[in-house]
Amino acid sequence: MTDTLTLAVVTGGHSYDVPHFHRLFHAIGDGMDVYIQYMDDFASSPAEVRQGYDVALFYIMLMDGPANEGHPWYAGKPKAALEGLGQTPQGIVVLHHAILAYPQWSIWHQLTGITERSFGYHVGETVTSHIVDPDHPITRDLSDWTMIDETYTMTDAGADSHVLLTYDHPKSMKTIAWTRQFGQSRVFNYQAGHDNDSWADASFRALLRRGIFWAGGKL
Repeated sequence: MTDTLTLAVVTGGHSYDVPHFHRLFHAIGDGMDVYIQYMDDFASSPAEVRQGYDVALFYIMLMDGPANEGHPWYAGKPKAALEGLGQTPQGIVVLHHAILAYPQWSIWHQLTGITERSFGYHVGETVTSHIVDPDHPITRDLSDWTMIDETYTMTDAGADSHVLLTYDHPKSMKTIAWTRQFGQSRVFNYQAGHDNDSWADASFRALLRRGIFWAGGKL
């Protein structure tokens, strides 16, 4: 690895505020080369390109499949591409609605640590992040904070996940940020991050940045 972390930010299946999303990664991107791309671009890239990123961050909400056939040639082979995850030390970040992606697929169950991922959602909730493990490199020296974000009501990450943050909110799951190991990859799951209400928050940015660097083995 070089001193600069290379980050693929993979989108698809859900609209988002493009200018503010790009500004988020400009704001946290010191020491990173960030490549925001659609899933078609990621899946159609050669394996050496996909696996050459230090970290792959998923901000997708693709609910069908994935499959290698039945779509245009330029979409590549997303199932084969994603089946390559965990085969190298490449870090993985699963951000916000990406936790909900591929609800019937075992690999996404393993990445998130949640098998049953049916959900409800509530936009514009005021939530307080409670730090569960203040000694982890991702959360060290951070304090609890409050912001506005979209919450999900769904099953929590299980005992085989390492929980970093929780919410205590009647319209939210409890586990909000957690880490896992998937094959050779460190995985950072973070439920927050719906729009600029959270993206502009300094503590959200700090946690996301640290999660990326931790997943990439640089923290």
